Amino acid sequence: MAELRVAIDTLDARLVALLAVRQAYIERAAQLKTGREQVRDPARIEDVVAKVIAEGRKLGLSPGIAEPVWRTLIEASIAHEFEAFDKR
Repeated sequence: MAELRVAIDTLDARLVALLAVRQAYIERAAQLKTGREQVRDPARIEDVVAKVIAEGRKLGLSPGIAEPVWRTLIEASIAHEFEAFDKR
């Protein structure tokens, strides 16, 4: 069990690093958008979720995990992008 926990912790660190890169892209998007109404794009949200579910299925990730995780990530990212947009 100890080895498994170390492996999970290592993976979590890699995920955090990737999320930091994703956040930087979100912050860049906030700089490029010309209007606050562009921050939330419902069609883009559904496109991203569909792509994630499809990719997850290919790799054996349950849609029951992929979809809620990504919807939460997207909502947190949108909130962060609004903050970044408002600070410019």
